[in-house]
Amino acid sequence: MSESNASEILKALFELLLSHVEEGVHIVDQRGVTIYYNKAASRIEGLSPSEVVGRPLLEVFPSLTEEESTIYKVLKTGEPIYERLQTFTNYKGKKITTINSTLPVKVGSRVMGAIEISRDVTSVKSMSERIADLEALLYNRPAVEVRKKRFFRHTLDDIVGESRAITELKKLAAKVAKSSVPVLVWGETGTGKELFVQAIHNESPRKDGPFIPQDCAALPGTLLENVLFGTVRGSFSGAKDRPGLFELAHEGTLFLDEIDAMPLELQAKLLRVLQDRIIRRVGDTKEHLVDVRVIAACIEDPVEAVEKGKLREDLFYRLNVVTLRIPPLRERKEDIPLLVEHFIKKFSKEEVKISKEVMDIFMEYSWPGNVRELENAIEGALVVMDGDEIRPEHLPLQIRAYFSPKKGAVLSGEHLNLNEALGRVESELIKKAIRESKGNVTRAARMLGIPRQTLQYKLRKLRGDGITKN
Repeated sequence: MSESNASEILKALFELLLSHVEEGVHIVDQRGVTIYYNKAASRIEGLSPSEVVGRPLLEVFPSLTEEESTIYKVLKTGEPIYERLQTFTNYKGKKITTINSTLPVKVGSRVMGAIEISRDVTSVKSMSERIADLEALLYNRPAVEVRKKRFFRHTLDDIVGESRAITELKKLAAKVAKSSVPVLVWGETGTGKELFVQAIHNESPRKDGPFIPQDCAALPGTLLENVLFGTVRGSFSGAKDRPGLFELAHEGTLFLDEIDAMPLELQAKLLRVLQDRIIRRVGDTKEHLVDVRVIAACIEDPVEAVEKGKLREDLFYRLNVVTLRIPPLRERKEDIPLLVEHFIKKFSKEEVKISKEVMDIFMEYSWPGNVRELENAIEGALVVMDGDEIRPEHLPLQIRAYFSPKKGAVLSGEHLNLNEALGRVESELIKKAIRESKGNVTRAARMLGIPRQTLQYKLRKLRGDGITKN
C-alpha cells in the first residue's frame, strides 16, 4: 500500500470516528478558519458543515470576540482550556450554550491550529436559570410563604413507620433539627432521603427561611458552580449578574443531593464556603457573607465514596458532623403494611383491600427501588384494578415477574421463557431508571449499577425494538 493511500484510509477512519461521537468536534487552523466540523457540532449549533468549513470562526459566530472565544485563546496562548462554559450566537441568531474543552494542535512548539470538543447544555442552562429566577422571586416575597410551605411541607410526622430503625432515626433527626450543624444523609435511591431533610428543615429554627434542593448529578460541573455561587456579567461569554443558590438560601437550608457526583475541584470550593461562610460569584472580586445550613446526601456509603475518590476526605469530615443512614425497605419490612395503607389513602378515596397473595409478594420482594417503588406499585395498581381488591395481576411487571422460591414460578402467570421474562424485567427497570433520573443517562446507569456505555447500548437496542416509547 502506498503512503498516500494509507494517509487517505487513515483520514477516512478519522472522519468516520468523529462523525459518530456524541460531542461536537470543531477544528480550526492557525488563522481561526474551520477545517473540520462534525455532525454533532452541526446539530448543537444549528449549522451545516458547508456553512462553517472554510470560514473564519468570528464570521460564523459574530457574538464572540477574540478575547471571549475559547478557540482564539488557545490559538494565542498555546495552552489547553478544559470544561469552560461559553454562551454565543451563530450568524442566524440561534443562541447556544456549550461546555468546551479546547486543545492546541502543535508541530514542535508552533501552534498550527486548535480542536474544540463541546457538549450542548443550552436547555439545561436555560432551565437552571429559570429555576434560579423563580427561587429568587419566591424567597424575596413574603406573600408567597404559603406556596413555600406547600412545596416543602414535610415534617417527621409524615414519615411512616414503626420499625425500630425508623423510630430511632426520627428521634435522632428531631435532635439534629434543633441545631444548624451540617448533616450527611445517605441511603439507596427511593429510601426517602429528601423527606428526612425537609423534616429537619421544617422542625428547625430555620423553618421560616428558604429550603432549596439541588441535585448535583443533574448538571455538569461548570454549570453547577455557576448555579451554586452565582455569576457576574462578563465572567464568561453570555454571563449575567445572577445570584447563586447559596445567596438565595441565606438564613435557610441548602440541600445538596448526590454530593459525591460533584466534581472534586468544586467540592474544594464548597469546603471553603462551609468553613468561612463566604462565597464569591464566578468572575467576581467581591465576597458575600452567607448564613446557610448545608445538608448533603449520598446514595452510597460516604466512607466508600471517599475510598473510591468520589468524595473529598476533608469535605466528608466537615459534612459528617451528624450522619443519618436511611435504611432500605428490605431492612424494615415490618413497615410495609403501614406504608401500603398510607399510599392507598393517599391515592384513593375509596376503601381498597389488599389480597393475601399481594401482601405475601410484598413481604418477599427485595424492593430495589425501596419506598418509592412501593408507592409507584400501589398507585399503578389502583389505576388498573377492577373492583376493590389489589391482586397480583395488578402489580408492575418487575414485581409480577419476581421469582418466588415458595411457589417455584413466575408470579405473573404469563407463559414466558426465561430469556423473555428477563428481557422484559430489564426493559422495565431501564425505563424506570430513565424516568427517575429525568433522562440523565449517567445517573440512570449509576442507579442500575452498570457502565454508562452499556446503558446507552441497551437504550439504542430498546428504541430499535420500539420498547422505550412509553
